[in-house]
Amino acid sequence: MKMIKIKSIEVFKIDLPLKEGNYSWSHGNSVNSFDSTIVKINTNIGISGLGEVCTLGPAYLPAYAEGVRTGIKQIGKYLINKDPTDLQEINLEMDKNLKGHNYVKSPIDIACWDITSKVMQVPLWKLLGGKFGKNVDLYRAISQESPKAMTKKVIKYQKEGYKKFQLKVGGDPIEDIERIKLIRSKLKNNETLVADANTGWLMHDALKVVKETNHLNIYIEQPCLTYEENLIVRDKCSNPFILDENIDSISAFLRAYKDKAMDIINIKISKLGGITKSKLLRDLCVELGVGMTIEDSWGGDIATSAIAHLAHSTTSKYLFSSTDFNSYNTLSYSEGSPQRKKGKFEASNNIGLGIEINSKKIKNPVFKI
Repeated sequence: MKMIKIKSIEVFKIDLPLKEGNYSWSHGNSVNSFDSTIVKINTNIGISGLGEVCTLGPAYLPAYAEGVRTGIKQIGKYLINKDPTDLQEINLEMDKNLKGHNYVKSPIDIACWDITSKVMQVPLWKLLGGKFGKNVDLYRAISQESPKAMTKKVIKYQKEGYKKFQLKVGGDPIEDIERIKLIRSKLKNNETLVADANTGWLMHDALKVVKETNHLNIYIEQPCLTYEENLIVRDKCSNPFILDENIDSISAFLRAYKDKAMDIINIKISKLGGITKSKLLRDLCVELGVGMTIEDSWGGDIATSAIAHLAHSTTSKYLFSSTDFNSYNTLSYSEGSPQRKKGKFEASNNIGLGIEINSKKIKNPVFKI
């Protein structure tokens, strides 16, 4: 068999405007269009792979949209003539030439998985562990607004088939308590409500919210900025507890597991540097019995497809939820991306990610290596 080598790397910039106009969460953050980076890795045997990363603006995680493209210029040249199916070597080479900045490496890693599964002539989920169940439950994120406005959106998405809702709180604790109580009162017993503060509460505010909502059927997610603060709040919380922003590495997860700091974690693919390390963390969670939401910071069709393959290849017992970011955006730029049906989606059975780019919508790369 002919040796497979990376021949070139093309990098595209796209804007993803939101159907709802904007998306707001804690700390006064608000975005109306997302800057996403698409990577296309071309090989000497004619097979190409796709990856995508979309940061949630510049003030959510230590990630910067323009930094993605600058970072790829830094590491991309070292990957030319490497075998993209040697995923460990690709990751070692990226880590060697750029310390940290996992979000820069994520689309490259995803594209290499796409190539690998195309070479093997199987859908990506087959390489990630098989497919569990017919589909995957999705949550719907509810942008931070007044309690009444958020309630209206929850009711709208209930009608579309969603049964899991991630409520963006982390603002004024009194108003947040009102948001949580009002929306929980509109949900059925089998519907899930997550109060996601995205690090927005000070510890005393978080404790106030927890005290007033401990009797409700809800989940509390990432109330405070630091791990230590969240550990204290967790001790006072009788509801299931989710950590997201603090779980940015395998070692961070192992520390949290040892401290019994959470019941569920959110695995964001780009936060860990791609599918390779996200799969490792996923498998650790299954082994240790920790529930997961598998997602990313944001994205379009490619990112949603990568999420779907990792989520659908996860044992159903341990998969708390996932998300379909492409349904939030006005732009669809591909054929074959996962499509939401009644609050669920499924990974493609076509080889690789199952995605074909629409060349009329994604035209010229901003640069090529």
